[in-house]
Amino acid sequence: MAHGPALLTAAVGGDRRALARLLTGIENEDPHVRELLPQIFAASRGAHLVGITGPPGAGKSTLVTALTREYRKRGRRVGIVAVDPSSPYTGGAIMGDRIRMMEHAADRNIFMRSMASRGELGGIAAATWLVAAALDAAGYDPVLVETVGAGQAELEVARLAETTVVVEVPEMGDEIQAIKAGLLEVADVVTVNKADRPGAERSAGQLRAMLAGAGGRFAAPPPILLTIATTGEGVAPLVDAIEADRTRARSPDQARVRARNQLLRAVIERSRRRAEGRVEWDSTVNEIAEHRIDPITAADRLLDT
Repeated sequence: MAHGPALLTAAVGGDRRALARLLTGIENEDPHVRELLPQIFAASRGAHLVGITGPPGAGKSTLVTALTREYRKRGRRVGIVAVDPSSPYTGGAIMGDRIRMMEHAADRNIFMRSMASRGELGGIAAATWLVAAALDAAGYDPVLVETVGAGQAELEVARLAETTVVVEVPEMGDEIQAIKAGLLEVADVVTVNKADRPGAERSAGQLRAMLAGAGGRFAAPPPILLTIATTGEGVAPLVDAIEADRTRARSPDQARVRARNQLLRAVIERSRRRAEGRVEWDSTVNEIAEHRIDPITAADRLLDT
């Protein structure tokens, strides 16, 4: 099996085993793979990065399966990054390869990767955007990122995705929760899934009214659609809405916002790792625990040195 640049060349050239190894290297922060990051980004083919977010129980995984089926009908190669809750013992993804999505397992034009959230705020593992970049380089477009459904922290998905799809369900009070959590403020497309349940149309109407009366917070309120992911009903119009958002998402202003968020995340993560790697980390933790120094002053001291 290839290593280094040869591994990237093989992955970009269609070798699925090489791609799997590359993604594993990204997740495990393999220094040899770290050296390949400039080439990975240079190899971008412009994949549409679509975030699928929403409360637990909204049917996000089933919807991702239905979206993938529709994209394949349109001749598209689909990358899927499914961020799962982490095992508290191994740090691995509890749901593994998501047996419920195995209908796509034999399709070589679909590549799915389950990742452990590893306690990351926002329901997104730190390496998710790097994995998405590698799938882009390997020719998958779109790349669908499904998050764990961790509530307000789901806002982090919007910092990563070009188009954010917020999934709601009828008659569960999630319309109000979505407003409270700010999810609708980052939505580019909203779908009320499980629309065969009673009250789906009413829920969609409530969401439209909320967005229309949001006091100008939305330059253009996102479209609100109805889907039944288990049957595929409404999924084609949802794909159309996602595709229609692609032009807006590619504007220079939007690209700059995403670049800023990526840089900020990288700076925060690398600062954290460097601070934890200092010999005085443990002693500083003890000082804080014993109230001999406050956390802000301690952080400044670690970062300044």
